[in-house]
Parts: sequence; C-alpha cells; structure tokens
Amino acid sequence: MAPKSYSFLGGFPAVGVAFCLLLFLFFSPVSSGGHDYHDALHKSILFFEGQRSGKLPPDQRVKWRGDSALHDGFSVGRDLTGGYYDAGDNIKFGFPMAFTTTLLSWSIIDFGRNMGPELKNAVKAVKWASDYLLKVTAVPGVVFVQVGDAYSDHNCWERPEDMDTLRTVYKIDGSHPGSDVAGETAAALAAASIVFRSRDPGYSRLLLDRAVRVFEFADRHRGAYSSSLHSAVCPFYCDVNGYQDELLWGAAWLHKASRRRQYREYIVKNEVVLHAGDTINEFGWDNKHAGINVLISKEVLMGKADYFESFKRNADEFICSLLPGISHPQVQYSPGGLIFKAGGSNMQHVTSLSFLLLAYSNYLSHANKVVPCGETTASSALLKQLAKRQVDYILGENPMRMSYMVGYGERYPQRIHHRGSSLPSVKTHPAHIGCKAGSRYFLSPNPNPNVHVGAVVGGPNVSDAFPDSRPFFQESEPTTYINAPLVGLLAFFSAHS
Repeated sequence: MAPKSYSFLGGFPAVGVAFCLLLFLFFSPVSSGGHDYHDALHKSILFFEGQRSGKLPPDQRVKWRGDSALHDGFSVGRDLTGGYYDAGDNIKFGFPMAFTTTLLSWSIIDFGRNMGPELKNAVKAVKWASDYLLKVTAVPGVVFVQVGDAYSDHNCWERPEDMDTLRTVYKIDGSHPGSDVAGETAAALAAASIVFRSRDPGYSRLLLDRAVRVFEFADRHRGAYSSSLHSAVCPFYCDVNGYQDELLWGAAWLHKASRRRQYREYIVKNEVVLHAGDTINEFGWDNKHAGINVLISKEVLMGKADYFESFKRNADEFICSLLPGISHPQVQYSPGGLIFKAGGSNMQHVTSLSFLLLAYSNYLSHANKVVPCGETTASSALLKQLAKRQVDYILGENPMRMSYMVGYGERYPQRIHHRGSSLPSVKTHPAHIGCKAGSRYFLSPNPNPNVHVGAVVGGPNVSDAFPDSRPFFQESEPTTYINAPLVGLLAFFSAHS
C-alpha cells in the first residue's frame, strides 16, 4: 500500500477543484531540486541509438549493439535499411516510427534552445529517422509502412544482429490506401524540415517537398491502413481511431513548415468533416486530436489566426480534462499521482500528454493568458507544475521509489522486455543465438546483461505497482514514442529547475 504522502485526493466535487489542486501540488512528493534533468535528457536521447536498425555509424555510442537488418527492402528491389525498431522487438513499424519522428522534431522546435550540448544528439536522432522516411517514400504513390513479419518476429527471442525471421515488406498505394500512416509520415517529414531549416537548408527542402507529396497521396487516396493491411499491422499498430485525425495533423504540420495558404484553408474547410473536436484528450501514435488542437492554438494565442479559434477552445477543454479534481471518464490518476489510461504501455500517455501540457503552458505564457476551467483557472505556471510532477514520477518520486528510466537513479528496471538488452551482446557472445535458443534468457530471473540506458518502460499499473519482469511486456517494454516527447520535457526542466 502506498504511503499516505502519496494520496492523490482525486474525485473531489467540482466546487473543490481549486483547493484540490493546491493540495495536490503542495502535499504530493514535489521535487526538491534533487533530479539531474540534464543527465536524464542525455540518457533519453542515447536510448535511440540502442534502437537503431541498419549499418551503425562510426560515432555509435551504444556499444553492445551491432549492425542488423542490412538487407531490408531487397525483396522489393529497394534499400529500406535504417530507421528504428519501435520497442523490444525487431520490427520496423512505420506508423509509430513516423509519430516518434514528429514528436522528436517538436521537442527540438519548442525546446531545442534548452538542450545545450545534447541538441546535436537530438538532431542526429531525428535524422536517423527522417533518412529512413525518405527511403520509404521515394516511390511516388507508394509508402513502405512496415519491414518484418510481426508474427514471425514475436515467435522468437533473438538479437537484431542474429535476426533470421521474415523481413516481409508491406506497402500502401492507390489501391491499398493508408491515410493514417501516410498522414503521420507527412507530418514527420514536415516537422523534421523545420528542424533542419537553418542547419541544412537543402535537406530541409527535400523533406518538405516529400511531405507535400506524401500528404497529397494520403488525402487523395483515403482509407485506413489497418483495413488494407489488417493481418500484418493488427493487433500491433492497428488504427482504431480512424485516419481523419492524421490528415488534419499532417496539414497542421505542413501549414507550420511551409506557411502556404492551401494548408490553412484545408484545416478550416475540413475541421468538422475530419472531426477535429472528437476525443480531444487523446494523444499518441493512433490519436492526434489533442496534439492538433494544441499545435494550431499557438497561432490563436499569438493573435495571428482567429479563424482557428475553435481549435483553441478544444485545447482549453483538453487542458481542463487533465486537471486533478475535475472528474473525466477518460483520464485517471493513480494513487501516487501518475496519469493513467486503459491499455498497455501507459507511459506513452504520461509523456505525450505532459508534453502538450508544457507546450501549451509556454504558448499561454507568451500570450499572457490562462485557461478557464469552470470555477477555477489553469495558469501557465500550474500546467508546468503538473507536467513536472509527471516527469518527477518517472524519475523516481513515486510509491515504488524507483526510476522508470533505465540507468537513471539508484533503482530502475533490471529486466526490461527487450531482445537486444536481455541477450548477451554480439561483442561478448559472437556465436549465433537462434530463434528459440533465446528463450532461456527471456525466462531468466537475472537482470539484463546490456543496460539499455535511457529506456523508459511502460510503467506501473493503476495502483502504482510494477512487476520488474520481461513477460509483463505492457509494464516492462520501452518504446521510442515514450521517449520522444520526454526529450522535450527533460530539455525544458534541465534549464528551469
């Protein structure tokens, strides 16, 4: 049972919201300045090097990894090497990889100035992904959206360097649409083009031009990729939410990257048709609604875009839905104060929603505005504090008294659900470890031999309990899309703590 100091005080009637918020902030375990946010930032970016697929570069810092999947795409006559493995397996899923790229880019766009010497590593992490996205979109009218057969891969427990499972290539095209994954890919390319605008103008133009082409394809050939490729992508990254939000999301990033009127007009024209006001407190690889509203609201708050006012109202409503003490059926908090949503890998919700809290807080601060929430208001300072509480929970201020980032703090997960981390490195065990030969490592009670520094796991359950065990993959598996928004959060708090 959690110590009394972690009592969250949730479920108060609306009349006590302001009082509840004050209690939450002052009596929850607030950081006393003991966290090294810059160290955590360094590690959160380093994690991506452990997820790399393809030929590793000379400056690779994660030494227990080696080259892998060097023939990806050869079966279809394309070079599809590179990119990231999404989590603890050896598949390259295009939908979450594109979302990861978008959020890493957004982290740099909004918080890169706070990253110090880590900025160059964050930019490299984006480029490793954007280079791959250029490869998968090189053929007009086609997007290669996955490399690897998930069932074949999940039947084995082997290092990516030993991989001998099926590397089937899956694509969408005009006859087999996938507006969701194509829309997210367009968003990722557009966001990355902003990152490289001043660093490498030629590369930035290439990214933006490709984003324009991919978005046009996504919009012209509408449909969900989980309908076209159901047996390959479901239940792994099945688009439950529909493709409409990705079209708005892609248009929003193209509007931000290009400033072309056509994207502003597209957003205004399609706001209702594409359901901009639906499920406004969801944000992740499948559902972009809260992100769309926060991203577009920046222009409204800057006094530049009254025609987007409805998006700001949605963003305000999203913010209010996250406030402790305001009951909302889709947002829970654990007794220890962690945002919790049903389904696996809860930390993806914690980091992505906290990122939006922080981003919106900055936009409010610059505009000198607050968010009205019934009988109370949410200030920029309050939103920052709420986001910081989530980050501090991840870094160790929680009932388990453990960090959920591997390699950070004195106590952190030792048995993460990750093939490369849990099997002996090719450096220490050069001999091949076959598909089923790895099972003994999966079932072993011993800590993983390779410490995957910076990996943030799926996290504890709604009761703040955490089983440090590989078979509990929903709790113990790290993902790229948990870390991507956390990079921005840690950057800000490393400079403001």
